[in-house]
Amino acid sequence: MSRPAVLEGLPELDYTVSSIMHKPRLELRGRISRSLVEELSRSKKEPEWMLRLRLRSLELFEKLPMPNWLVGVEELDLEELAHYVQPDVERARSWEELPEEIRRVYERLGLPEIEAKVLSGLAAQFESETVYLAFKKYLERSGVVLMDMSEALVKYPDLVKRYFMRVFPPSDHKFAALHGALWSGGVFLYVPPRVRIEAPIEAFFFVASELEGQFEHTLIVADEGSFVHFIEGCAAPLFKKYSFHDGMVEIYAHRGSHVKFTTVQNWSKNLINFNNKRAILEENATIEWAEGSLGSKVSYVYPAAVLKGEGARASIANITLAKGPTWKDGGAKVFHLAPNTSSEVVSKSISAQGGVAVYRGLVRVARGASGSKASVKCDSLILDESSRAYTYPKNEVEEESVTVVHEATTGRLSEDALFYAQSRGLSEGEARRMLVLGYVGDLLGRLPFEYQVVFRRVLELEFEELGGYG
Repeated sequence: MSRPAVLEGLPELDYTVSSIMHKPRLELRGRISRSLVEELSRSKKEPEWMLRLRLRSLELFEKLPMPNWLVGVEELDLEELAHYVQPDVERARSWEELPEEIRRVYERLGLPEIEAKVLSGLAAQFESETVYLAFKKYLERSGVVLMDMSEALVKYPDLVKRYFMRVFPPSDHKFAALHGALWSGGVFLYVPPRVRIEAPIEAFFFVASELEGQFEHTLIVADEGSFVHFIEGCAAPLFKKYSFHDGMVEIYAHRGSHVKFTTVQNWSKNLINFNNKRAILEENATIEWAEGSLGSKVSYVYPAAVLKGEGARASIANITLAKGPTWKDGGAKVFHLAPNTSSEVVSKSISAQGGVAVYRGLVRVARGASGSKASVKCDSLILDESSRAYTYPKNEVEEESVTVVHEATTGRLSEDALFYAQSRGLSEGEARRMLVLGYVGDLLGRLPFEYQVVFRRVLELEFEELGGYG
């Protein structure tokens, strides 16, 4: 069977609560205090420096104000959440080793098939810990390190300590500090000099309970001249009450390295999502962020790139779907700190049935970053009167010999195009779906082929119900 056929044949994500009931080994919930953070660190048998980092982050969380641009998080009550849920299962290297109720979750997501056909490595997190991690033997022979973040603290303490929360410090904002205090799970990936990993590596995160917080931490270090494509996937079933996600991705790209990071976010529509993402790039390094935001009730995600080496390059592409009573706040941040750096930001959003899509971006060109080029293009497609789209771009340019371009459009589906498509035999609903998919088609092309199929199918399912809008 071909790859598309396998993916198109995947079953619907129709989880029920009973299908994933799994009693945890340990659960920490309630007021976020010093004693809770100490118990979390103790249960994970962490080194002293990590406990100190957690406690310093807790102090920052208590001192920092709530960001004044937050909308839609009124129901978020951190004291009623479970901040750490350790599943009662040992980490597996084969799917057969997992308990049936957990294995069935990933089988219904199609991960074993995708892993076998596409990936060179896969880590699957259930609740707060990684329960499955496997990768091809050739990665190990090449010196690649891929492991659970907690395990890396023990096996590679100096390497982890050099980068952990130094790319994205906990002092950045209140929810970065909260992450620093409560993080758990996630993966550590180190790619040695001049090693190219052609097949993607994926980490998949699954929230299996209501009123649960998930705080996974992903750290990628690409050494000189290396290449890697990392995919981040996430999902959660729909519960009666909300859940909360406050993850973090840190990437350090050494000279001449190239990192592609793709996110396919499909949380349930009662999940509040924060995802803190930043990359630092040395000379002639490249980062490509591709962000596909389909799910969640409220979402705040701004992939960022700090171009600190001459000739460093960043590409950030976002597709955002805000359908129904949702608030999707996304964008990009690029900091040009060295000469001849370049960046391109392309963002496309779709608002429907009362959804709100927000683009919030920052391009900063520092003095001395001569010859740098920055381009931002954000398009918003609004499908009915009750939906909204807002754009908040910001450019800070301190150097004269640079090129900074910004372009933004907001529009609706063309009635002429709809009429033409219907005149060619398509129903109104089919014509609308075709035009919406065409609107995001150029950005879908930046996703791996297998994920283009998944993304396209989710969009088609979402817009099957929209035959009457407009």
